[in-house]
Amino acid sequence: MTRGAAPVVRMARRRAVFAALVGVSILSLVGLMTAVLAGDGLSVTEVVLLVLFAANTPWLVIGFWNAVIGFILTHATRDPLQVVAPLAPAAADGTPLASRTAIVVPIRNEDPLPSYARIAAEIESLEATGAASAFALFILSDTDEPAVAAAEEDLFADLKAKAGHAVPLHYRRRSRNTGFKAGNLRDFCETHGHAFDFMIVLDADSLMTGRRLVELVRTMEANPSLGILQTLVVGLPAFSPFARIFQFGMRHGMRVYTMGSAWWQGDAGPYWGHNAIIRLSPFIEHCRLPALKGQPPFGGPVLSHDQLEAALMRRAGYAVRVVPVEDGSFEENPPTLPDFLMRDLRWCQGNLQYVQLLSRPGFNPMGRLQLVLAILMYTAAPLWLGFLLVGFGQLLLMPAALPAGASAASVPQASGINIGLVLYAAVMLMVMTPKILGIIDVLVSRGSRLAYGGAARVLIGAFVELVFGLLLSASVAVTHSIFIAGLLMGKQITWSPQKRENRTIPLRKALPGLWPHLVLGIAASALLLWKAPAIIPWAIPILAGWLLAIPFACMTSWQAIGVRLARWGVCAVPEELDPPHEIQRMNAIAAALQRTRATASAPGRAPAPPAKAAEMAEFR
Repeated sequence: MTRGAAPVVRMARRRAVFAALVGVSILSLVGLMTAVLAGDGLSVTEVVLLVLFAANTPWLVIGFWNAVIGFILTHATRDPLQVVAPLAPAAADGTPLASRTAIVVPIRNEDPLPSYARIAAEIESLEATGAASAFALFILSDTDEPAVAAAEEDLFADLKAKAGHAVPLHYRRRSRNTGFKAGNLRDFCETHGHAFDFMIVLDADSLMTGRRLVELVRTMEANPSLGILQTLVVGLPAFSPFARIFQFGMRHGMRVYTMGSAWWQGDAGPYWGHNAIIRLSPFIEHCRLPALKGQPPFGGPVLSHDQLEAALMRRAGYAVRVVPVEDGSFEENPPTLPDFLMRDLRWCQGNLQYVQLLSRPGFNPMGRLQLVLAILMYTAAPLWLGFLLVGFGQLLLMPAALPAGASAASVPQASGINIGLVLYAAVMLMVMTPKILGIIDVLVSRGSRLAYGGAARVLIGAFVELVFGLLLSASVAVTHSIFIAGLLMGKQITWSPQKRENRTIPLRKALPGLWPHLVLGIAASALLLWKAPAIIPWAIPILAGWLLAIPFACMTSWQAIGVRLARWGVCAVPEELDPPHEIQRMNAIAAALQRTRATASAPGRAPAPPAKAAEMAEFR
């Protein structure tokens, strides 16, 4: 076997093993469900239930095995990163960079102050590395609101006027949002991209350290076949209850999950659209997005550009890899449930467009599989909800109810109940495994425990996040299902600016989007009380998520709760307890800009731009 063929064979074996694990698990779960349903033969309704369950199982099983494999690699191998991403070593620190890299930040109609605070902190950090002259930063605005555009221009002028910048700064604003974010980036690539070797894409809420930016470039220089290198993005410290609890759960579960997925995906990994570096020459030549047939919501411009661009890059013969290391790559998470759902639904519409691309010629199998996984991310919820609704419909037609005082195990007519409990336990275990293993991953390392504030705080945070996650997943399932049903009828979401500021969600704001959840919860609870009260204890996680969706949205926006959680260190991420210099600078810069804004808007004072040059001196 030639040396070059060995990695190909190794990846083929890994993918075969992973496919076998997933296939056996799916067959086992579907077999258990068949045994539950087919006690007296399968009716048409039970066949529908079985199909819905089987269709939903792959996403569940893949996530389970990703986490298990990632946990094993993390704790049973000497160098798990080299196992999952065997890249040539980058040049040593201090070695001059031989390439030119553009850092691009697409923005549109958002309050520019937080974005500019991050950009200023990144520039400072990059200059501290001594390699800043190899970079240029481009703010790519698609803003069409005059007041916001004026604030952007004022802030950029002050930022550029700051003396001593080794990083050239550029600001460009398009008059039309053609092609959305992907069109914004394509416009940059065609007008400026040929002057650079690499492009690092940041979102308006992204923050990366200078050291991490330089490391990405060094890695690309050392690996000429690498097309896209995606970092593991973690949440910035947050004091909104929703954001801090959500990202606490994501943080410890994502590392082992991503490590496991990288093991079998290898050089055909994911691209998440930001906090990643791209080799520009093949990207410009091979990653132009097609115009989809038909009209929106499923036709027209591609909305979710990232996974498609990764598949196109892989088709061109370049590797796409993710590095599952928490190191200097951050983002903000939505501060409230409505904001989270709005962002999620935009991704949902974009990912479902991939259905039209699955039969497109030229994609390699792994590139096509990545598109399938992106679709499954959003079809899982309606399939699961459909399964529940069909089950409720079948229950409604039952002639008799289970005795009110009977336990599930003592009801003889439910012949499949014991198998059903095994299936229920298996599914719940698979759902919870990524987070359980993530918590164990933190607890077994003294350094990790201390970074999160100690074992007690980790366990308390895990319990809070468990309750939060159960309530959130039930709400999300209903919202996704309603939205997808609307897409099938021709409706589409409005791509309005993402709201990132902390704020309280009053009842009147939560009710319009979440009343269907309450109605469904009341109807399901009444049905179970009438027909099968013994099932209610097992259904509490689902029923509670629906019944409490509205107060959940309101309470997780209450800043008083966030303040108390922060004071007690509950659901704190390491960067909150020991913030890196870049995060400290970002906060200081944002505070300075906020003071300037407040002074400029004070009664009796002359109007002033959002940030003055005098205040920008605090950037240093």
